[in-house]
Amino acid sequence: MKVRNRLRSIAMVDQLGPGLITGAADDDPSGIATYSQAGAQFGFSLLWTMVLTYPLMAAVQLVSAHIGRVTGHGLAKNMGDLLPGPVVGVLVALLFVANTFNIGADVAAMGSAAELVTGVSAHIYTVGFALLSLLLQLFVPYCRYSKFLKWLTLVLFAYVAVLFSVKLDWGQVAIGIVWPSVPGKDAATLIVAIFGTTISPYLFFWQASQEVEEISDKPGAEALGDAPWQARREFRRIGFDTFAGMAISNLIALAIMIATAATLHASGKTDITTAAQAAQALQPVAGKFAFLLFSLGIIGTGLLAVPVLAGSAAFAVGESRGWKVGLEYKPWEAAGFYSIIGLATLIGVAIEWSPLDPIKALFWSAVINGVVAVPIIAAMMVVVSKRSAMGKFTASGLLQFFGWAATAVMATAAIAMFALG
Repeated sequence: MKVRNRLRSIAMVDQLGPGLITGAADDDPSGIATYSQAGAQFGFSLLWTMVLTYPLMAAVQLVSAHIGRVTGHGLAKNMGDLLPGPVVGVLVALLFVANTFNIGADVAAMGSAAELVTGVSAHIYTVGFALLSLLLQLFVPYCRYSKFLKWLTLVLFAYVAVLFSVKLDWGQVAIGIVWPSVPGKDAATLIVAIFGTTISPYLFFWQASQEVEEISDKPGAEALGDAPWQARREFRRIGFDTFAGMAISNLIALAIMIATAATLHASGKTDITTAAQAAQALQPVAGKFAFLLFSLGIIGTGLLAVPVLAGSAAFAVGESRGWKVGLEYKPWEAAGFYSIIGLATLIGVAIEWSPLDPIKALFWSAVINGVVAVPIIAAMMVVVSKRSAMGKFTASGLLQFFGWAATAVMATAAIAMFALG
C-alpha cells in the first residue's frame, strides 16, 4: 500500500509542468507589489478578490492550455486564423506594450531590492539582471534553469509564516474574504491592478506556447486534433497542473495581502512607495533579515517572470507574422523570435531611468495588464468555442461560462475604474 501511494504521489508530481511554472511566474514582483499595496492601503477589505479570481484565472489558463494542446499552435496563430488581421495586430501590440512595461518594472524592482541588501546602485543591478535574464534565454533552455529558480519562490512562504507570528483578527479576515467591498475610487484602481497581476495576458500566451513545446519535447506526443486518443490523459494532466499552479499562486497572494494588512496597515503605513517599506511586512518573522528575505523573493520571482514576459511577447509577435518560433531553437535558427525577446527586455530596462519609482511602476504595470486582458480573453474565448479551430474539443459549457465571466468581471472593473477616475 505504501509503495502504491508513493508511486501515485510521484505520478502526480510528474504531471506538474506549465501550470505550476505559470503559477510561480504569476507571483512576480508586480504581483508582490500590488498585493502588498492592497493590504497596506485597505487592510482586509480586498481579500475577496482572491476568492473571486481563483476560478476565473484557472478557467482562463485552462482555455489557453487547451488551445495550445489541441491545435499544436499558440494563441496568436489561432487568433489569426479566425479574426481579422488588424484585430490580431492590435491585440499583439497591446500585449507587447504591456509586457515591455512589466519587464521594465520587474527588473527595476529587482535592482532596487538588491540595493536594499548591498547598498550598491540599483541601476547597476537592473542592467545586470536584465542581461543575465537575456543571456539565459538565448543560451540555456528555460525548462532547465527554471527548475532551480523556482526554489527561490519558496521565500514567498515567509508571508504565510507572518500570519502565525502576528496577532490577527480572524473575524475581520473572514469578512474581508467573503464580503465584497469597494472602499472608494482608489480601491477601484487597485482592484483592476489585482485582477491584472493575477489574470495576466502574458501568462495566457505563455501557457499555450508551453503546451505546444510539450508536444515537441515528449516522444509520441501530438496535437490532440491529430491524436484524439491522447485527450483524456492530457486533459487530466492539464487540469491537475493548472488548478494546482493557480491555487499555490492565489494562496501566496492571499498571504501577502493579509500579512501586509496585519503589519503595515495596522501600524498606519498605508502607501507603499519604496522596496524598503514593502519589505517591512516580513520583519515579524525575519527581523533584521527582512530586507534579505524580501530581496530574494523579488529577485527569484523576477528571474522566473522576465523570460515568461519576453517569451510570450516573442511567441505572439512571431506567430502573428508567420516566423519560426520556439525555445527549442538556437538563436540563429529563429532570429526574429529571439530578436523580439531581446527588444522587449532592452526596452523594458529603459524604465529604470524614468521618474517612476520601481514599486509604483510595478503597480501600474498590473493596472495596464488588467485593461489589456479584457479584449485578449474575449478573443481566446472565440477561438476555444469554434469547431473550425478546436474540432470536437471545443471548451465545455462550464469552462466557457467561467471564461466569459472572467471577461465580464475584468471589463466591469476597468470601466468602473475609468468612470470613478
